[in-house]
Amino acid sequence: MPIVHDWLARRAALDPDHLALVDTSRGERRITFREWDAAATRAASFLHHVLGVQRGDRVAVLAHNRVEFLDVLFACAKLGAILQPLNWRLSATELAGILADAEPVVLVSGPELRSQVVAVRERAPFVKHWLSFDEPGPGERAFSERDAAPSTPLPRVELEPDAPWVLCYTGGSTGVPKAAVLTHGSITANAANTVVSWGLTPDDVSLLNAPLFHTGGLNVFTLPLVYIGGASVVCRAFDVEQVFDKIHHGAVSLVFGVPTMFIEMQRHARFEAVDFSRLKLLVSGGAPCPAPVFERFFARGVAFKTGYGLTEAGPNNFWLPPGDVKRKPGAVGVPLFHVEARIDGEQRPGDVGELLLRGPHVCAGYWRRPEDTARTLVDGWLHTGDLASRDEDGCFRIVGRSKDLIISGGENIYPAEVESILAGHPDVAEVAVIGVPDAKWGETPRAVVVPRAGGSLTEAALLGYCDGRLARYKTPRSVRFVDALPRTSAGKVDRRALAAAHSVG
Repeated sequence: MPIVHDWLARRAALDPDHLALVDTSRGERRITFREWDAAATRAASFLHHVLGVQRGDRVAVLAHNRVEFLDVLFACAKLGAILQPLNWRLSATELAGILADAEPVVLVSGPELRSQVVAVRERAPFVKHWLSFDEPGPGERAFSERDAAPSTPLPRVELEPDAPWVLCYTGGSTGVPKAAVLTHGSITANAANTVVSWGLTPDDVSLLNAPLFHTGGLNVFTLPLVYIGGASVVCRAFDVEQVFDKIHHGAVSLVFGVPTMFIEMQRHARFEAVDFSRLKLLVSGGAPCPAPVFERFFARGVAFKTGYGLTEAGPNNFWLPPGDVKRKPGAVGVPLFHVEARIDGEQRPGDVGELLLRGPHVCAGYWRRPEDTARTLVDGWLHTGDLASRDEDGCFRIVGRSKDLIISGGENIYPAEVESILAGHPDVAEVAVIGVPDAKWGETPRAVVVPRAGGSLTEAALLGYCDGRLARYKTPRSVRFVDALPRTSAGKVDRRALAAAHSVG
């Protein structure tokens, strides 16, 4: 049975004058669902009638967050085309490889990224049309041409739930990025799961500053809010002052971020003065969050919680009930309404094993990678590669990545657990733990630490801090101090790069 794929047209019909977007790049311009649908329809008309985009064609976007990016997303939905959001943090060589993977017929870019576009143009002959969101450069057309697009009706399209909508690339920390095929069905299921399980309402407003080339920017709150009729405040990127302003003045009720963002917020001089009382949800995801981050938010009366997701599933999968937020800090909770979760090999509560997920929110596999798809999706279950445990209440906790597990003298050491303890030291700004070879134990943990400015942290002081807080076998045997931790394009710690630089010597 075909699925409702033109969300904006449906939302505009249901509640045309309700606030849909706030455009912070244009003086807090407020956009209704009627206005947004009209803009996306003009974009779809331009792509189809002028540029010849057909159902199944890929349309790439290389730009920072902006309202027009979202217009293209929904223009693709109207046409049955496939959005390929590009990571603007990648090098030209990496971008060229990803473009060759999907072979888009149109690439729309922001002028701030023109040098990257120029660098890849000769390596992307399949791109027929190069567009700019602002003033076009040589060989480009202006996206604003859509304003004069023909009013000819768009082709009637009926899409099945398995029709691709977005090619969302994995972070690439384990090799060449793969594109998870997010379908109209999987995106709809994630929205439904989020709305009914997290309690979103049409009155909710989210702060959209996570990059739209990641599933977090697209699917944690943005698309679920379109589904329920809420609104998003579109920000170019993460800015601490802007975040604090929006929270303090009650302009947003929902905030999502990765741990790095929340650490930056807590380092800021304004942190203690910001009024968090009108927030409905403050959710961290993308990586384990250190325990001190929870403690500081709890001290401010904020029910800070961590979620769990991945590009291939949702990304929203769990919900931690309010009564467990402070009782089980760091736990991700119970599966959402249409999510099944189990732990491979689990015999009793507390056992650690690979987390497997199943449900309509799971992607259709990897674009043009049948072997990778077959390895990851087995008998309907998504093998996440993440290690988890479940307590007696059925509450899940993510322990770490299976590939990051350190086995020392036959004992399992989970880096996230050690990192959470070390991050509690007042002179530690950031920390990551890796395994290093050891002739006796096989491998032992090593802490790579970014010291807090103005502190006087030493290796002996940090290891001494572990006494009574960590078992002896979990305590790092060595410490390396660095100015910054390497990160992937998703903002996560790049453990491959970390291991390459610090696992010997």
